[in-house]
Amino acid sequence: MSEGEWSHVPRRLAELRERVAAAAARAGRDPAGVRVVAVCKTVPPAAVQAAYAAGHREFGENRVPEALAKIDAVAADVVWHLVGHLQTNKVNKALGRFELIHSLDSAHLAERLDAKGREREIVTQVLVQVNCSGEPAKHGLDPAVAEDFVLSLRGWRGILVRGLMTMGPLGGGEAGARESFRLLASLHRRLRGRDLPELPLDHLSMGMSGDYEVAVEEGATLLRVGRAIFAP
Repeated sequence: MSEGEWSHVPRRLAELRERVAAAAARAGRDPAGVRVVAVCKTVPPAAVQAAYAAGHREFGENRVPEALAKIDAVAADVVWHLVGHLQTNKVNKALGRFELIHSLDSAHLAERLDAKGREREIVTQVLVQVNCSGEPAKHGLDPAVAEDFVLSLRGWRGILVRGLMTMGPLGGGEAGARESFRLLASLHRRLRGRDLPELPLDHLSMGMSGDYEVAVEEGATLLRVGRAIFAP
């Protein structure tokens, strides 16, 4: 698509904000407590520029190489999130380039991020990914072990756990999405109830283009929305 063919992006963003505000109102929440991460995988920098021109400042990518190309191509005041799976061999390239990594899903990856972070004196803010739908094809920890895993990361100097992330089930509809999001929200409440200063846990990343309104109703603070913004 040419640059002019991204002219639908500002309208889509405005519609998205309206629907987020309505979902927040239904849940008795302040919509200011919900941030939208515009996921720009598969779209060029021109699409990001169109969203930026419309006032949007938070973007997400699934893969590190694609993200780095866009990070270097757009304005410096953009906040970047890595929302896809992070391979351990990409940790060095990812370090210091993202405000938040949404996909910490193993002890091995935690150890790698922590070790490289301490070497370079960088603290990486992360979300622990939990597989609330139980689908074998999805990354993420089993909910039964996620709480202990998060607690095991207290006091690590190279990473800081800022919250939890999940994805709704593929083809599960609204009911399936709500069940997954409620499970993550319940885990989040238990962890926050421990009141541990070294685990801020102020974020719930859940909800994508097909289920973000349900996610807002169930307490999401970060939405990962791509298709609803960028698709023609």
